[in-house]
Amino acid sequence: MEASRVREKKVVAWLEKVSKNASHIYLVGDVFDFWFEYKDVVPKGYTRLLGCLAKLSDAGIKITAFKGNHDMWMFGYFEEELGIPVISDELIVEHLGKKFYISHGDGIGPGDGKYKMLKKIFRSKICQRLFAFLHPAIGVGMANYFSSKSRMANGGFDKTYLGDENEWLLSFSKEYYKKNPIDYFVFGHRHLPLDLPVNDKSRYINLGDWISDFTYAEFDGNTMELKKF
Repeated sequence: MEASRVREKKVVAWLEKVSKNASHIYLVGDVFDFWFEYKDVVPKGYTRLLGCLAKLSDAGIKITAFKGNHDMWMFGYFEEELGIPVISDELIVEHLGKKFYISHGDGIGPGDGKYKMLKKIFRSKICQRLFAFLHPAIGVGMANYFSSKSRMANGGFDKTYLGDENEWLLSFSKEYYKKNPIDYFVFGHRHLPLDLPVNDKSRYINLGDWISDFTYAEFDGNTMELKKF
């Protein structure tokens, strides 16, 4: 709990810093370890983060959030309470003549058929309605338990560079570029900060995480680069 509070304060400090010059802030999924919006209940905590996002949004700073595999059950709270649109899958957007493909990155690219099937199940209306029948104390507690188990199980794997041929998001970017040229492919999910060439005109950037890396990407109007806070 204390470690989460420290990270939350660090994210808020980062938001307050970058918002001074940012024209648009993208939060590319897994902002929360778990998130489910019951009709009248949202998960406990995140007060500083949500307050900061509300303040920045009210000040006119554009913010876009993405669903990740840990917080895919976002149904309208961000739009209604914070004025922040939420993207379920990918977003293709242009800034100052550069084209960006932005997505959390889970369930795309070659392989991982088991997760892709689970993602379809978890995103189904039936699954969401069944989960909503659970009392929040049971549902959120159970989800947080399995979320932490998943993070511990995948921690080492997530931090290992697999090589160009086995980095599935890089492979996806290379295939996608053949039909739809993109200047920057930007993903989360992988938990490993990466800045790799797709070809001589495009780059694949993975944002890393805010558990050990505290990295983000910044586009200055000419180039995009990974930075550490």
